[in-house]
Amino acid sequence: MARLRRALESDCHLSTKGHAVTDRLAQLYPQHVATVMARATHALERGRCDHLIVPSGAEVYRFLDDTHYPFATNPQFKAWLPLTQHPHCWLSFTPGRKPVLAYMLPADYWHLPPAPPSGWWVEHFDVRVIAEPQAAREHLPRDLSRAAILGDAGSAIDGVVPNNPAAVINSLDLARTRKTPYEVECMRRASLLGARAHRAAAAAYRDRRSEYEIHLAYIEGSGQTESELPYANIVALNEHCSTLHYQFQDRTRPREHLSLLIDAGAQVHGYAADITRTYGNTDPLFTQLLEGVSREQHALCAHVRPGTDWKALHVDTHRAMARVLKDTGIVRMEPESQLETGVSSVFFPHGLGHFIGLQVHDVGGFLADESGATIAKPDGHPYLRCTRVLEAGNAITVEPGVYFIDMLLAKLKDGPHAKAIDWEKVAHLKRFGGVRIEDDVVVTDGEPENLTRDAFRALAT
Repeated sequence: MARLRRALESDCHLSTKGHAVTDRLAQLYPQHVATVMARATHALERGRCDHLIVPSGAEVYRFLDDTHYPFATNPQFKAWLPLTQHPHCWLSFTPGRKPVLAYMLPADYWHLPPAPPSGWWVEHFDVRVIAEPQAAREHLPRDLSRAAILGDAGSAIDGVVPNNPAAVINSLDLARTRKTPYEVECMRRASLLGARAHRAAAAAYRDRRSEYEIHLAYIEGSGQTESELPYANIVALNEHCSTLHYQFQDRTRPREHLSLLIDAGAQVHGYAADITRTYGNTDPLFTQLLEGVSREQHALCAHVRPGTDWKALHVDTHRAMARVLKDTGIVRMEPESQLETGVSSVFFPHGLGHFIGLQVHDVGGFLADESGATIAKPDGHPYLRCTRVLEAGNAITVEPGVYFIDMLLAKLKDGPHAKAIDWEKVAHLKRFGGVRIEDDVVVTDGEPENLTRDAFRALAT
């Protein structure tokens, strides 16, 4: 909790008294850069390459238009640098040398250009300011025949085309699953922003606002624009909660506010928080369901420890959700029978969680090792996003749920286990849509660090 309090006080580089503070990120960053360079050196050796070259990315223009989509930084680039709004920059690293950064600073009066390079990260790079994208070429190695160039095709400039060697990427992806202290600190701060915004959204729900108005309350609470958030907010009221990735925001206030499921995050220096909370009215059955899912989710978070097989924990989650279904009287089957017959998958049709960090669904969830070999998903669980055995430094989401989805329920009703379902309760709960609770949890050598619940507690004190 003390770590969250420090992060809360140093948010926006100010203490609660308004005085400048020494940012903990500045203290942690040198070790992070050293780790990233060591990982890159190892990856280049595996790929038999001499240089690592990483573009920040370029704007992607809409078809037949002169405006572009919101810029998204290459995750391989922001693993090195806290620069997320900087297209056309290039990083070049040769082992044993200081990394070179070609920093794009255009002469532009149509758009506000980035500020000149400054801050606690600058001293760790040989910064070369450029005014045109093609000018980056003179600051990259002359001979690129043994260079690993990591990016998408749209980042290419004359003679510098991403080749994305698998041996290098697999090594870096596996290494990225182990977060440095700097990365965890960024995620703590993102969690604080997300928790603060979730509190604002919950207040808007209690005030009986529309989905769109709740979304706006979230935006204001986070202090981030839609393009700065790590993903599009899921703001679902009532029966919309049954759509796992509900993508709209109704402008009309519903006649009844039965439930709210909000899946929304925040981002700090390119590191994401991914938080889901569900709220309900005083309906006894839905309250029992919500409390049951929340209780089981909290217990599952305690298993996020070194040596935990995520595949097995996912299967245990089906048993946990099956217990909730049985305890609420929705399903009259023992949890093990629900799992064996697939009944639990009707109500819990997705995976337990995914790695999180530079990307919301972060890389490496299936890697067996840095060769690129993968670990298969268990039979009957196609939507699982991680099959690894956890190790210290991993950051992962824990997000079980129970939903009432028409297309899945219809198959169940026509199947051999229909008589085991209390269809009156299902009909009642369909109006509420469903329940999901999601926390971001870091694996440590001891107790798991639940970034999400720590953030909510820090804001409550």
